[in-house]
Amino acid sequence: MRLLSRLTAFVTACLVAVGPASAQSILRDAETEALLRDMAAPLVAASGLDPHNVDMVLINDSSVNAFVAGGQAVYINSGLINTADSANEVQGVIAHELGHITGGHAVSNPGGKAASNISILSLLLGAAAAAAGGGEAAMGVLMAGQQAAMGKFLAYNRSQESSADAAGAQYLSKAGITGEGSIAFFKKLQNMEYRAGYYPRAGDEFFGTHPMTMDRITTLQDVYEQDPSWKKPSDPAIETRFARAKAKLFGYLAEPKDTFRVYPESNTSIPARYARAYAYHKDSHLDLAMKEADALLLQSPGDPYFLELKGQILLEAGRPREALEPLRRATEMTGNQPLIATLFGHALIATEDGQNFTEAERVLKAAVARDRENPFAWYQLGLVYNAKGDIPRARLASAEQQAMNGQMPQALASAEAAEAALPTGTPDWLRAQDIAFQARAAMERQRKRK
Repeated sequence: MRLLSRLTAFVTACLVAVGPASAQSILRDAETEALLRDMAAPLVAASGLDPHNVDMVLINDSSVNAFVAGGQAVYINSGLINTADSANEVQGVIAHELGHITGGHAVSNPGGKAASNISILSLLLGAAAAAAGGGEAAMGVLMAGQQAAMGKFLAYNRSQESSADAAGAQYLSKAGITGEGSIAFFKKLQNMEYRAGYYPRAGDEFFGTHPMTMDRITTLQDVYEQDPSWKKPSDPAIETRFARAKAKLFGYLAEPKDTFRVYPESNTSIPARYARAYAYHKDSHLDLAMKEADALLLQSPGDPYFLELKGQILLEAGRPREALEPLRRATEMTGNQPLIATLFGHALIATEDGQNFTEAERVLKAAVARDRENPFAWYQLGLVYNAKGDIPRARLASAEQQAMNGQMPQALASAEAAEAALPTGTPDWLRAQDIAFQARAAMERQRKRK
């Protein structure tokens, strides 16, 4: 208990140091990412885009917003997930944003900032991750302006917004998904406008660049009501998963007292237990967090995400050996899902048992092979290499992590040291060269900006 309390204080201090960047951070969680991919898949197919090239990215921002900012990625704020009452509502937003992508509307926002913080729900920013900077990574994400999204998605012009609405309606129709969620969400935005005092006024820049929310609702409702899918129920399996993920996200981000208010003890549903498990864990109540995790596993013993939750709680409570069994099972059941595998690798290392390091190396190498944008996995892999005396690869792992953190001078030094010691022409040697080149180019751009 005491150890966890000190850990929480340390992590809080690190997050405070991050400052405003934490409002524009990328949240990563295996279960949530799988859900967003599955929610978007039929819409991406309907849009004609290649599903392998379209990403759904969750942003830690309480404003009700979603946007695209170049490339083929849809960024969804946590505030939007919290506001939505159904997966179908979020699908309406995703369809709209895909309309911006296919319409070529995604432009760099000059006032935007690069996302500078990856926070992995599966790790809750443990002390080692925070100390290593594992919670920060420059992902090159151009952020939308942080107006409180009172009825807007991005500052596109009126014709582009209308075009994205029409394309989104087309994708929903082609995918056989009702537009009721889209209308419901627009009505939520309209209510937010009214509460915030946004009314159409002559010369109002906001309303000069966006169709009025009421106009959009009227136009879209006419279209949706003519569609055969208008009264088609939303996929119940997707909705069940959405309720879980929404509660999980709320429990992770909200103050525990707010979680207990929204999900009181009297609520014994799976989403409520999920949310409370995170809240109790954040509040350093190991016994209560474990009680909720065990209750979830009693209902669904083979659920890998419940196993992941139990392992995470035990690991971060300083009991890594007990965390190994649930995390190993979760990793195996998900086919070595990279985020879960990283948590398992972390637990193996945290046992401080050298016999576990070989397995940790195998697990972590598989994780970064499938998901390179994971600075904490690189940090853990670097620990393994260092422990076995493989200093060149430890330095290469550090270079990977530092480059993602935007620490280019350090990344350059680590990459050059790795390149000098690695066998010439090997994949690792070539990768060290690539990072060094990337770091030099970034430093030169920074010098020119100054």
